[in-house]
Parts: sequence; C-alpha cells; structure tokens
Amino acid sequence: MTTTFFLVRHAAYDNLGCYLAGRLEDIKLCRAGQAQARRLARRMARESLAAILSSPRKRTLETAKPIAVACSIEQISIRQELDEIDYGAWSGKTFEELNADAAWRRWNHQRHDARTPGGETMHDTQQRIIGLMNVLRQQTPNRCVALISHADVIKAAVCQVLGLQLGDCFRFDVEPASITTVVHGDWGSKLIRLNEVA
Repeated sequence: MTTTFFLVRHAAYDNLGCYLAGRLEDIKLCRAGQAQARRLARRMARESLAAILSSPRKRTLETAKPIAVACSIEQISIRQELDEIDYGAWSGKTFEELNADAAWRRWNHQRHDARTPGGETMHDTQQRIIGLMNVLRQQTPNRCVALISHADVIKAAVCQVLGLQLGDCFRFDVEPASITTVVHGDWGSKLIRLNEVA
C-alpha cells in the first residue's frame, strides 16, 4: 500500500526573496501569487485527492483554498507539522540584515545541527513532516494527499526521501506554487517529481 503526497509550496507574496517571512502573521499572497494559486488549483484538479492539509500560515491557506475548491475538498486540515520553521527573531528581517549575522551564516553552513533563534533545527523540521507523512500513510492507503507548506519544510522531506544530508537542501529548488510528488509505502519512499511549476 502506498500514499502519494503532493508537497506544495505556497504561492508568492509581496517582496518574496527580500526578507524572511518566517511565522509572521498576515503575510498574504500578492496579486501574482493569487494567479499562481489559481494555476496550481487547475493543475491539482487532475488529481483525485483524499485530503488537503496546510500549514497555519495565511499564505499557505490562501494557496490551499483554490485547490480545495478545484478538487471538491470541503475541509482543509490545519496542521502544525507543516508550519514554517520557527525562525524567532530572524523573522521579518531582510536577507541583507541576516547575512551580517554570524548565527544566520552558521545556520546556512551547518543545517544538520544549527538552531534558529526560535530553537528549531532543520532536523526537528524534518522529523515533524516525515512523522506526519508516516501517520497519513496509515490513514490514507492507496490515496493521494496534498500538503501545503513552505520551502525548507519540503526540502527537509525531500532530503529524507533521497537519503541526503540536510545541508544538501541548497542543491535543489522548491519554488513558490510548485509541486513535489513523493510516493510513500512500507518499502520506503520515492521521489516522483521535484519542483513542478504549474
């Protein structure tokens, strides 16, 4: 028995790539992001989804809602396991500001064991998303599930699936409004498609 997971990164918000949004409240999709979410929904309408689960962040919920409508899913389940990494005091800072911070540089050079100011490691993030996928595999055998989350959370899952070190997360991209497809079974996991942009 296998479960197919569509790991979906939220669509774009204003000034994406200029600052670290983290767990800031009320970061919503910009106009371009709303268009991305509609395209993503049209793409996901081709799939027979059993469920849609989302991070609690506004940008992920705004990405999930059009998918739910397109796929006739009545309820989106909000799951903390899909939340953005807890960046603590780094949230809201520009990347120019962050690059001057030795702790930020250490985070990016030692992803396997460095902690954010919020106290979370990349390994913690990986454990929570893989743990959720393991539970869902038992609950939804031979079904498809969409998980709407964030770039580094999805990268953590992909590193586990491919047997990569967490520091290898910089070797591939997970773009806004992209779909990464993973099949998960008793035999393990397999990456079917990485960073598909609708």
